[in-house]
Amino acid sequence: MADEKRDYYEVLGVSRDATPDQIKKAYRKLAMKYHPDVNKAPDAEEKFKEINEAYEVLSDEKKRAQYDQFGHAGVDGQFGQGGFSGGYADFGDLNDIFGSFFGSGFGGFGQSSRRQANTPRQGNDRVMQMSIDFMDAVFGKTETISLEVDEPCSHCHGTGAENPSDVQTCPHCHGTGYVMTQQRSMFGVIQQQTVCPECHGTGKKVTHACHQCHGKGYEHKRQKLDIKIPQGIQSGQQIRIAGKGERGVNGGPNGDLYIEIHVKPHSTFKRQGDDIYITVPVSAIDVTIGTKIQVPTVYGDVELKIPEGTQPNTKFRLKGKGVKSRRGSTGDEYVEVKVEIPKRVSKRDRELYEKIRDGQSESPFERFKRAFK
Repeated sequence: MADEKRDYYEVLGVSRDATPDQIKKAYRKLAMKYHPDVNKAPDAEEKFKEINEAYEVLSDEKKRAQYDQFGHAGVDGQFGQGGFSGGYADFGDLNDIFGSFFGSGFGGFGQSSRRQANTPRQGNDRVMQMSIDFMDAVFGKTETISLEVDEPCSHCHGTGAENPSDVQTCPHCHGTGYVMTQQRSMFGVIQQQTVCPECHGTGKKVTHACHQCHGKGYEHKRQKLDIKIPQGIQSGQQIRIAGKGERGVNGGPNGDLYIEIHVKPHSTFKRQGDDIYITVPVSAIDVTIGTKIQVPTVYGDVELKIPEGTQPNTKFRLKGKGVKSRRGSTGDEYVEVKVEIPKRVSKRDRELYEKIRDGQSESPFERFKRAFK
């Protein structure tokens, strides 16, 4: 009975002055939620039919006007004449909603996919990892790697046919790459789209296979590639090798190979960006009276002057002794002084230290105590 039905606006959860876009948005959300193939609740099927019935009326300007004026009585007659069959309210809307997880299971789904199924498409990219030494990252090098790759056949260029005239349109799917089947359900007739079993989705049929690749369209090769590692490369950066990825589809080009670099740590140098950091040990005497030391850099030893009175953990900058970046700039090297105190001293050294201490007018601790008082 008409008076037993819920208000259509209530069913979709919208106000009576809702716009067509608001009605459509509410319908799509509810249809996704209560579709029987997704929602296994006992009442999901009934709710889904109720949602479709409400949308069938409210999405139609004329039917909505009649419903607003006369209620269910104004539209029930139309349903009885076949205006609503208890099936899907709008296949176009349902195509958008369910195309992603039903795999084009309804009529009208995947039209663009069918058009593109037999067109050449580029293959997927591949990623490999390569570990290199710290110095190789600083200065660059050429590394040779072995790689297995599928490349388009040099004779048929990926078609799989001996001659271009040997490629014909598949008579089973008429070049679409898909065939349609029909299945009856409680919601009516559902069309299901599947890959053509004759051409396997290519839309083409080869009458005479290529003698070189035997109809596969590609050749499996093992190659040695010289990979040029640029100077200044850092961990995590990638080197792109064009055309050495996964093979293309239907004669399309290969994807690319990306080699991700991992730089091994160095025992002495630490790198931050294009700058290099190093810690050097010096004695208390060296920082007290000053000295000159030969500091290692990636370019060789460099003389560094340690002024008298240098404090522990002081950092000195060696300009231009860092990494030459791929952009052309060069970083610096920062040298941190680490003062080492001997745990044991010889008798002679002790005598010398005592003479120095006795010659001090005031020790650092005495200055501290005086300031504290």
